[in-house]
Amino acid sequence: MIWPFKRKTEPAPETRAGGFTAEVIQAREAYISGARGLAELTATAQSCVSMWEHALAAADVAGTDLLDRAALARTARCLALRGEALWLIRDRLIPCIDWDVKTADGRPTAYRLSIPEAGGGRSMTALAAEVLHVRIGADPAQPWIGTAPLRRASLTAGLLHTLEAALAETFETMPLGSQIVPLPEGSADDMANLRDAFRGRRGSVLVIEGAAQAAAAGLHPGENRRPDDLTPNLERSMATDTLEAARAAISQAFGVLPAIHNRSATGPVIREAERHLATWTLQPIAGLIAEEASAKLGGRVALDVMRPLQAFDTGGRARAMSAIITALSQAKAEGIDPEAALRLVGWAERE
Repeated sequence: MIWPFKRKTEPAPETRAGGFTAEVIQAREAYISGARGLAELTATAQSCVSMWEHALAAADVAGTDLLDRAALARTARCLALRGEALWLIRDRLIPCIDWDVKTADGRPTAYRLSIPEAGGGRSMTALAAEVLHVRIGADPAQPWIGTAPLRRASLTAGLLHTLEAALAETFETMPLGSQIVPLPEGSADDMANLRDAFRGRRGSVLVIEGAAQAAAAGLHPGENRRPDDLTPNLERSMATDTLEAARAAISQAFGVLPAIHNRSATGPVIREAERHLATWTLQPIAGLIAEEASAKLGGRVALDVMRPLQAFDTGGRARAMSAIITALSQAKAEGIDPEAALRLVGWAERE
């Protein structure tokens, strides 16, 4: 009698989709490394993050009541440190701390979310239309994942981390304030006890030099009796200059002009740095938030950062407005169509 079932002598070969495992590992690595950076706990990074957070918290919101100040501030902080922020849409916006995404044609269709709760979070699933997902610096290969500025400037962040670690180790182990002190000659035991009696002696760095050692070194025992300092000269190592350059590069990665951190910066420099941050970094991010909210909240949403921050030259605007009014009045007096005149200089209706 033939047994109807095939006996398994060897395990069946496992079949996988080509490149699927690599894509999963890459996506997970991007999520984990994008959640934090080497320099995100430094004062330079945190000052830039605070500027993002406070500026977006002060933004004017039109078209919805869900984007309150707290939600905008947390969104800004998540975007600065993680590159993306995700909210579950209910009667209010519920923050999510972790999520997995399912995509179709490169666009998210469903999410598995982790909601923070006191005593432990909870998990749930939601469709893409129920989720407000804002991303900056999206990778073309993975457009559903955002990247933080520190991740995009990983070399600079790594350099800053290495310099700060090296300086911390240097100040911990270097013979700061240690000296070679010349003293009259004594017995070997007395000299050893004298060396051991000094507090703060690291290794054999702090040395008590006797007359015999000085004579053996070719020096006259009675000459050059002043102490010799062993503290390293850090200025010659360029560590301070390199540290400042790394901090400036990280500030630029966040869209903050390094001049704003200069202790000799004056009012005009500070104002121009704030205008640069608002114009080239925060207002485009506010536009991304507004587009996502308009698509998911069912109405046209607008965010304006420029007006609350006063990120414009008030005097220049007043002078420009006066010149425009004068020009329009002259055009009307000469019988020229004002709209045609505006189109002639490249001003469309929306401007």
